Amino acid sequence: MLDTHARKYVNPIIELGAKFLLKLKLTPNNVTILALLLGISTSIFLYFDMQVVAVIVLWISGYLDAVDGAMARRSNSSSSFGTLLDIVSDRIVEVSIVLVLGIKFIDVRYNLIVLNACILMSMTIFLTVGALSEKKGVKSFYYQAGVAERSEGFIFFSLMILFPGYLRIITNIFSILIIVTAIQRFLEAKRLLD
Repeated sequence: MLDTHARKYVNPIIELGAKFLLKLKLTPNNVTILALLLGISTSIFLYFDMQVVAVIVLWISGYLDAVDGAMARRSNSSSSFGTLLDIVSDRIVEVSIVLVLGIKFIDVRYNLIVLNACILMSMTIFLTVGALSEKKGVKSFYYQAGVAERSEGFIFFSLMILFPGYLRIITNIFSILIIVTAIQRFLEAKRLLD
């Protein structure tokens, strides 16, 4: 929801980063890899109980994840491989965080498994609709909006990292929002693809 409705407010900051990194002669794929490495390091900081650092690094990773697409559009270098790299990197970051939370908090593993299943279902719908739809937007594929988009994911992952005493309830709320998003996307897909 935030990615769809608040993008216009943060877009100037994203464009500023894109312009700066292009001047440094970095490619969008370079920045995607950097975002991936920072995102994975979030899990490492989380594992070693450096929660605040983990959250800061997570958000820097997320910022770079937005900047890479702006760089590709600005430099006319969008590619199917870049889209694939971006989407796969996003999932690796999410899975690494959930994995480390499962390692650290054994009593919440079942809830984290359910969360991973919810993410998998929602992303399957999202990616399938993107592949089957002929509509394209600002991104290089059809982007389905929903209640839980990438920004909401970062908010929930931040809460999960910073407030482990409430990990079960935060995880369950996150799972419910992702299921609602999956249902939204499925119903939209029915209208689009029929």
